[in-house]
Amino acid sequence: MVKHRLDGEEWWCLPGGGVMPSETPAQAVLRELEEECHVHGRIVRQTGYAMDIDHTETITYLVDIDCQDPKMGSDPEFTADHQILVDMQWLRLAEIPERDRAYLFSAGLMNIPAFLEEVSRWGDSLSYPLE
Repeated sequence: MVKHRLDGEEWWCLPGGGVMPSETPAQAVLRELEEECHVHGRIVRQTGYAMDIDHTETITYLVDIDCQDPKMGSDPEFTADHQILVDMQWLRLAEIPERDRAYLFSAGLMNIPAFLEEVSRWGDSLSYPLE
């Protein structure tokens, strides 16, 4: 997961970003992973697809990085002294705020057996953080 900070807000999300005109979504995810985490990946399969009201597509992939050790990268759209990326870590679901976890569900991670297995153990109790 990478932590973003912008306008005083912070959130954890999966590495990713926009698609350049000369690349496919799969090529974009591998480029973004290299920029943000300094690892080379191999697409295993697509896990999710969504289109918002403005027709912006979001495509997510399961990516294998083998035994590489990710390291904090950067977002080339921002200068070194104004980086939006402020942290990078392997995180368990229990370590991710509920708001940020919600985005993982929309990324299609319920299609990943280990993710689905962990979520299935959560039970049926409600846990909504705000009233």
